[in-house]
Amino acid sequence: MIDSHCHLADDAFAGDLDDVIGRAREAGVDRALCILAAGDEKESSAAARVRATWPNVSFSTGVHPHNAGEFAGRVADVVDLVRSAVETEGAKAIGEIGLDYHYDFAPRDVQQQVFAAQIGVAQALSVPIVIHTREATDDTFRIIREAGSDVRGVFHCFTGDVAMARAALEIGFFVSLAGIVTFPKAAELRDVARFVPEDRLLVETDAPYLAPVPHRGKRNEPAFVGRVAETIADLRGVPLADFTATLTRNFDAFLGRRAAP
Repeated sequence: MIDSHCHLADDAFAGDLDDVIGRAREAGVDRALCILAAGDEKESSAAARVRATWPNVSFSTGVHPHNAGEFAGRVADVVDLVRSAVETEGAKAIGEIGLDYHYDFAPRDVQQQVFAAQIGVAQALSVPIVIHTREATDDTFRIIREAGSDVRGVFHCFTGDVAMARAALEIGFFVSLAGIVTFPKAAELRDVARFVPEDRLLVETDAPYLAPVPHRGKRNEPAFVGRVAETIADLRGVPLADFTATLTRNFDAFLGRRAAP
């Protein structure tokens, strides 16, 4: 089992990281992708602890759209920052990056510029991107398409409809579903879970956020990713063991790694 998106370097896990990782392993989660904020020294320090405790964890780093405003008038600095962070963390992907028009913590034009700049870094380094998009679907797809056909990655914590999922698939991206798919009112998202081809699906926790049922309202953690996988396997009518094996192959493909024979 793989948690394709979690924030293990977050302060939420500072007090019991070893226990959190232990519970993940006991639950059969053997790998994860830990998301880091590029240039955040505190998270980088926590990442070193994650790396020492759970060597199978991979890392992704980038500038979140909420923080894009820091680069207003100096977007070129994002390129240097992210390149340096990728090297420092040994990151296998860039993200989470994208656009967030729900909170608008940064001006939209700056968000777009920072997003496009980081896509350029990913292209130069031949690594995938991890997309965060909220209430910004049209601009998100426009910027990806304008960057060129060699952009690859995943729409993380996907909350769109089947039409949006189809658009993501058409540009070759993966779709990652989180604990929201277990929520009673998430019927549209369950339609997406049935629709996406098996070789384009990933699952995640987005821990410490969005814990799945029956843990909803609690701090989320990688051990709970199995609940997401179980829900989707049931929706698709496939055995859980087969589905988790598919997810492993998909995760390797997302990172650009050759699957084990």
